[in-house]
Parts: sequence; C-alpha cells; structure tokens
Amino acid sequence: MEFPMRINKYLAHTGVASRRESDELIAKGQISINGKLAEMGQSVQEGDAVTVVGKTKDKSYLAYYKGRGIITHSPALGEIDIATKLAKDYGITHVSPVGRLDKDSEGLIILSNDGRITGPLLDPKASHEKEYDVTVDKAVSGMFLRAMANGVEIERYRTKPAKIEQHPRNDKRFTLIITEGKKHQIRRMCAALGYQVQALKRVRVANIALGKLKPNQYRKIEGQELSAFLQELNLS
Repeated sequence: MEFPMRINKYLAHTGVASRRESDELIAKGQISINGKLAEMGQSVQEGDAVTVVGKTKDKSYLAYYKGRGIITHSPALGEIDIATKLAKDYGITHVSPVGRLDKDSEGLIILSNDGRITGPLLDPKASHEKEYDVTVDKAVSGMFLRAMANGVEIERYRTKPAKIEQHPRNDKRFTLIITEGKKHQIRRMCAALGYQVQALKRVRVANIALGKLKPNQYRKIEGQELSAFLQELNLS
C-alpha cells in the first residue's frame, strides 16, 4: 500500500469493509486513528494505529444457480429477480448479486454483502476468467471456432482472445472462456458469425465453479476456495 491513503480506502484494502461501508463506520464513530475518532476523508499515514470500535457485519459469499427467466437486478412488473427468490425460498436478505446474467441465460452468480469484491471482480482490465457452456442452432465449423478464439467484431469492437473447446459428442455445443463481460457478449459474438444461441450457462467465475448446483440452489463459498478467490481479487 502507498501512503498517505484516505481512511475509507485503507479500510477497504485491509479487509475491514467496502469504501461505502467504511464511510458509514466513520460516521457512526466506530473508527479511530491513533486513539482519536477518524473524520470523513482523513488520511492514514504509514505506522498509524487504525482501530475499529464495535462489531462490523459478518461477510457472506454464496455461489448461486440463477435459472432461466429469473432477473438479476431491477425486475419489471411480473418478473421475478434473484433477491425475491432468495427471500421467499430461503429467507436470505443480506446478500446481493455481483454482476449480471441476462434473463434467458442461466448458471453461476456470486452473491455477497462484501462491497469490496464488486469493483475488482467486474473490472474488465482484471481479466478474470468466466466460463460458459453454450449451445447454438447449428453445427459449429472450424472457422467459427477460430474466430471465437481470436476475437469477433461486434459493433465496432473486437472482443479479446478467448478459449473455446467443442463438445466431444454434440457438434452444436462448446465451452467458451472469456475475460471480459460486454452486454450479451456471447450472443452477439455468435450472431456476428451467423449462429443463434439456444442455451447459455455460466459454469465458472474465476476459481468459483457452479459444480453440482441445480437452478435456485446455492452453497457457501468458504475455506480455501474463498481464500483463493479473495487472493485473485487482491483482497487477501
């Protein structure tokens, strides 16, 4: 870390809370620097003693299988979103989806109340891998596989190189690993090459895999898996 550093940034870097949550702790008088209550925007110098007074909320990390037809955020009238499903089916109300997965797609969404992970996980420059199981409307050609791997022109933007592997028993199906997340990117890549996506499932984000989860099931991310995840985000 480079000093001096704003107190909310310091607390985020040291894993206490996100910057927004840190501002709330400061406003409540729960943060002190060298024995004195911290002020909003105050800088921390190297060697300063920063203390958290009182209990901060426990952080939770979940891997959740979003089913097709479920909205990630901001549902329209008549639509169901992840937060509503979690509250209704499990009584879970303390976590939120990190990132998005469109309505017609399914698979892994990471849920958390740790605001620190949002920026690092979604930062397009960070190149975290996202793996998808994709089925299209016709057999994929060698040219299609090469184009998807090398990058596809979509609306004056060329996608970054990707990893692709055709399914051994289904010539319309393939696994694709990308390191960016443009809106409807995979569907647009396929459409640019004359293919239409029939099914799209995200099976991995960074080191977090969907595994054996079924739609609307979740599991806790903890232990070594969580440590590796936070380390990849430079938060450990």
